[in-house]
Amino acid sequence: MTYECFEVERDGKVAHVRLSRPDALNTMTPAFWRELPELVTALSDAGDVRAVVLSSTGKHFCAGMDLSVFMGGGLVPSGEPARNNANRRLLVKALQRTSDAIEAARMPVVAAVQGGCIGGALSLVTACDLRYASADAFFVLQETNIGMTADVGALQRLPRIVGDGVARELAFTGRRMPAARAREVGLVTEVFDTHEDLVAGALDVAHEMARHSPLVLWGVKESLNHARDHSVAESLDFVSLWQTGMLQTADMATALMAKQARTEPEFEDLPPAPTGL
Repeated sequence: MTYECFEVERDGKVAHVRLSRPDALNTMTPAFWRELPELVTALSDAGDVRAVVLSSTGKHFCAGMDLSVFMGGGLVPSGEPARNNANRRLLVKALQRTSDAIEAARMPVVAAVQGGCIGGALSLVTACDLRYASADAFFVLQETNIGMTADVGALQRLPRIVGDGVARELAFTGRRMPAARAREVGLVTEVFDTHEDLVAGALDVAHEMARHSPLVLWGVKESLNHARDHSVAESLDFVSLWQTGMLQTADMATALMAKQARTEPEFEDLPPAPTGL
């Protein structure tokens, strides 16, 4: 399938999704908001993808919301105020589904950020499981600088990644956070010298993860996300329920036998997700 804003490649169990409008700084057009949740959900539902790398092209990873979104779709007031405002809420919820789809995917998603990661793009990468950056990368909650409150995920997810104080500083000032500082506070795991090294490094990590049982990868992601949003006691209860239903002894045996034989384990893919209900 072809997309207006993305290119998708498969290499074994790893999918590489690239933002593909470098001349327009990969801004988030209406097509962007439609296509990304669609393609991430499709990769997740297929069951044979175990890791995804989300990278970009050109000078900047993504310059944030495209002006075409601001000029249409319910953001510009028109008509009866209450109905217009109710419709605007639906639009914001629709935009939020892009990041939500990444978080809900059954496999880990790795963001590889070069240049600017601005506004809505920061919300997008905070929904990813891992973030890497090139040395020239920077992150900014641009919404503050243009007179609006960020509303597609950064204010909700960023404090859980970098801590409340750092998140508030970014949100209240609208200042840029360079890659070195982003690594220092835990927003990114590693900083690479060049864009090429960054993408190669992110793909290496994705392939390393994809060696493992896809059911385990899914369980780890579900458990970490649950623990982020709940108490320790609630999260321990959640993982006990997960193990009750999803502990796969066949995968454990496969991993142990491969370890003894010093070979790569071969795990069964996840079944395709139920669709059309």
